[in-house]
Amino acid sequence: MAFKWRKWNRIIHRDFGFFFFGMTIIYALSGIAINHINDWNPNYDIENTYYSITNPEQFDNADDAKIKELLGLVELEDSYKKFYYMRPGLLKVFIKDGSLLLNTETGDASIETLRRRPVFFYVNYLHYNPGKWWLWFADIYGGALIILAFSGIIMNKSSKGLMGRGGIYLIIGLLIPLVFLLFFR
Repeated sequence: MAFKWRKWNRIIHRDFGFFFFGMTIIYALSGIAINHINDWNPNYDIENTYYSITNPEQFDNADDAKIKELLGLVELEDSYKKFYYMRPGLLKVFIKDGSLLLNTETGDASIETLRRRPVFFYVNYLHYNPGKWWLWFADIYGGALIILAFSGIIMNKSSKGLMGRGGIYLIIGLLIPLVFLLFFR
């Protein structure tokens, strides 16, 4: 009895496809997000709010009590962490999920708050390989992608396979990265 390599090829391709579906979505979403990192922050939604504080000079050389008083003016007294002066006249206060910046000379204040993006924060976290065990799983996934790629190109025969339409797509798919490497790097 002859070995049925085409049958086993389909089984491996199918089972790896199901098993690594989640990883493929994780890496695809985070890859798209990271590709556009110059257009947006894929991990955080950043919001800036501006205020004008009266009598800002009272917050020069402030202590914790004074900083909490300042945060009370913008209804954030419960989110205080710590503070420091970036330079004379410029106070930075760290709050939960953000910071407040106050010019103690002009009274101009800005609050920057950060919120994790619901999906992208977590898929990007996984994409950056957060630990040794995840690194191993990600490496296994990379190997599985190689197997999926090769098993995919030999799966079909005749006019839909390598000797037909599939072969044309394969050549085009290989040429596009080569053209970019040769002419656009």
